[in-house]
Amino acid sequence: MKLNQNFITHTTGGQYYVVSTDSTAFKGIIRGNGTTGDIIELLKNDTTEDAIVDALFEKYDAPREKIAADVSTVLTKLRSVGAIDDD
Repeated sequence: MKLNQNFITHTTGGQYYVVSTDSTAFKGIIRGNGTTGDIIELLKNDTTEDAIVDALFEKYDAPREKIAADVSTVLTKLRSVGAIDDD
């Protein structure tokens, strides 16, 4: 899976934004925190959900199950607006 090229990202003031372009059915902005930003950054290259969980588990002092649940929530939201290409 990978971030759809028709979405752009921006970071400001500790907030992370995923913005749709004219080429998408979804017209809007998704805002998230630093953890969401980490997930988005990992999605800029082809990856898997397990690889994202592994990377965040290495970075954050949190239970793996909590990280996996958070990753799943963010990926579900991004998929719902077409921001992820699942190949």
